[in-house]
Amino acid sequence: MANFEEHLTQLETVVERLERGELTLDESVRLFEEGMKLSSACKTELEQAEGRVQVLVEGKGGGMQVADMDLDEDDDTNADIGEDEE
Repeated sequence: MANFEEHLTQLETVVERLERGELTLDESVRLFEEGMKLSSACKTELEQAEGRVQVLVEGKGGGMQVADMDLDEDDDTNADIGEDEE
């Protein structure tokens, strides 16, 4: 995750420089391109991390069990968690 934090810090710096508005058009475009690459790198790293995320769900008999988190594009992340428990 160190790369994520580094990329995020770099992205924040790029955004701050762009927001100041003290750059030439060429510098702004170059920084914007750099920011897009950093944003993409952050997104990729977050997606990889999400793939490893696990959630604890209540198992049968009141115990806890670990289940892989199902991440759908439509943000319906908990649709099939706990269906069998009821």
